[in-house]
Amino acid sequence: MTRPRAANRPSSALLSRRELLQAGSIGALTLGLPGVVAAGVDGRRGLGSGAAEKSCIFILLCGGPSHLDTWDLKPGAPAEIRGPYNPIATAVPGMRISELHPRLATLTRHFSLIRSMTHVGNISNHFDAMHHCLSGQADAPADSPYIGSILAKVRPNERNFASYIWLIKCVGDPVFCAPNIGTGGHLGVTYSPLFVGSATNHPAMPEFKPPDELLPAVPRERLQERRRLLEALNPAERAGVANRALSDWQDLHGRAFELTDGPSGRQAFDLQQEPVTVRERYGMHPLGQNLLLARRLVEAGVGFVTVNGWTGPAPGVVGGGPPSSSWDMHGGEMGMGNAFGNGSYGMGWCLPRLDEALSALLIDLNDRGLLESTLVVVTGEFGRTPRINESGANPGRQHWPSCYSAIVAGGGIRAGMVYGESDKIGAFVQSKPVRPQDLGATIYHALGVPLDLRLGKDGFTRPVSSGEPIMELFG
Repeated sequence: MTRPRAANRPSSALLSRRELLQAGSIGALTLGLPGVVAAGVDGRRGLGSGAAEKSCIFILLCGGPSHLDTWDLKPGAPAEIRGPYNPIATAVPGMRISELHPRLATLTRHFSLIRSMTHVGNISNHFDAMHHCLSGQADAPADSPYIGSILAKVRPNERNFASYIWLIKCVGDPVFCAPNIGTGGHLGVTYSPLFVGSATNHPAMPEFKPPDELLPAVPRERLQERRRLLEALNPAERAGVANRALSDWQDLHGRAFELTDGPSGRQAFDLQQEPVTVRERYGMHPLGQNLLLARRLVEAGVGFVTVNGWTGPAPGVVGGGPPSSSWDMHGGEMGMGNAFGNGSYGMGWCLPRLDEALSALLIDLNDRGLLESTLVVVTGEFGRTPRINESGANPGRQHWPSCYSAIVAGGGIRAGMVYGESDKIGAFVQSKPVRPQDLGATIYHALGVPLDLRLGKDGFTRPVSSGEPIMELFG
């Protein structure tokens, strides 16, 4: 029995085998892009059409910064607790921060401090503390998705190529990396982030390259030929089910083309488009240029950007701890040098870089009218011990989960206030404790996600948060 010719099919017939094979030659463009094409298909409004309604830049100071030397100094404590830095006055009367943050001191009317962060239980290893911090939960199950993955699920990007991007994945010893950073937890890999950059390929480098996922696997001319073929597969007279199915399928692949070949997939990563003065204001180091890149990604429509707070190697310094985890400042006990020095794991190097980059980000977002719609969160997975451990000429501080600090700004956050208080040596929370689940709930609230929303798999659902948003932080 011979098959009927394609010309004799009714207009509602399914695609022919030849058409599917032709179109299938393009299909590889959509594979291997976690959280990218799937996010775009929900929107149906094209790519790169402007900033999302609400976004978050989550700056993770991997390793755990010392709250006692940054945003919660204790000048009246003994020398072995207070450390070498003095507090300085800020634009907000009564709010004092480290003398190594002179730029941020002028911008305190743009952000608020939380001085009462605390982990539930004594979680003092990076792996577990990161898991709870990034999932926004306490006692987080092993398969918990992280905040960025949850937001990619419930607030899919309608305007761009990705909902969730991570600028420099934590690397080195696995203890620094929470288990579900690249998996999406129980939500699946579709909602994992698009990782951008590394210790050897970051935007402070002249030869920085965007992620491979944004580069076409075929020459540009062949890519354009395939696009023309794709567009020709939808005759105007075709109607009914087949037309709708083809339209959806065509939309999906069209976004893959835009991702690989369109301006939105490349321009956001092209920092050469920024004036030299702007780049220099952020600082020509990994943290500075990644925060500038985060601003560009938010402008392009990305909803959640995690930035590793790695400040890069200090000039002329070789060795030290693992790359991209600047803030694990143990001192000589772990071969990282003086935590109060100018080496790669010294606050004399890292704090001025953070001051430079974060102040530039806040000014830039405010000047561009993006601060109100962009929540900025700056935190580590825990703090550091009140008592300094002396290790010869290389002192440092150990992990401390009981009390630490965070910065929050934008996204409707009331600025210029201090929330919570630690005791006289910064060891324990004295008032208004903020647990990981409370910070997570605050992020969801700022971004308009209902806290009673439930997600799960296999018929079992869980609330996105078990915490309470800090309503005092909202105006």
